[in-house]
Amino acid sequence: MVSAAEAQRIGRALASVAGWTREIIVVLNTEVQDGTEEIALKHGAKVFREPWKGMIGQKNSAAEKANNDWILDVDADEEVSDKLRAEIQSNLAGSGPSSEITALSYPRLSWYCGRWIKHGDWYPDRQTRLWRRGRARWGGTDPHAKLLVEGRVQRLQGDLHHYSSGSINRHLEKIMPFSDEFVRQHLNGREPGVFEFAARPFWRFVRAYFLKLGFLDGWPGFYIASQTAFATLVRYAKVREAKAREEQARRLP
Repeated sequence: MVSAAEAQRIGRALASVAGWTREIIVVLNTEVQDGTEEIALKHGAKVFREPWKGMIGQKNSAAEKANNDWILDVDADEEVSDKLRAEIQSNLAGSGPSSEITALSYPRLSWYCGRWIKHGDWYPDRQTRLWRRGRARWGGTDPHAKLLVEGRVQRLQGDLHHYSSGSINRHLEKIMPFSDEFVRQHLNGREPGVFEFAARPFWRFVRAYFLKLGFLDGWPGFYIASQTAFATLVRYAKVREAKAREEQARRLP
């Protein structure tokens, strides 16, 4: 488990894995002093303090500290449901060294504005976070870590509960850092045009709200689809802005 200042939420995550896992490892940012470490220790976790190396680096660091054959990655804002725990235990019971299965994937169900979001872009949001030690490693592009698995991935049906964006304010706060990272990744590409500004946001809304049945999640489903479209527009607009600044800087004497 990788954690920043998460004292208000990490207890639920730890409680969901305590008692049926052989060890709990928490990699905590060096500067965190909000009581997260004390909560982790109460749940029997081994706590390691490290400077922040990015999501990918931090997750790999946590995995390298594991001593058991199987590694389960759970973020501080997540919770292993009873159904998922039972499925994991059942599948791992028959997965000896000769088994072809090297990782397990499962859907992630998010809690937002007082309800579980079961449609749209947010579900099933399948995660691959449980793997045989030595057969996978975290890759991707920060902050979007992706587990790169060698071998067969078994699909489970139990949900990983997710409490990341419990309020609209918290949801909105994520637009800026994610859009900044998007700009860094796309600044050297072509300049966004009409398609990115008009078609992409419109498509993201239609896909989430209509094609993926987001309307079945009530008003939160409509808001999520709308916010996703807006966040898409913000990302491309900021790329355009950054390119304009670069061009202006080149023209200055």
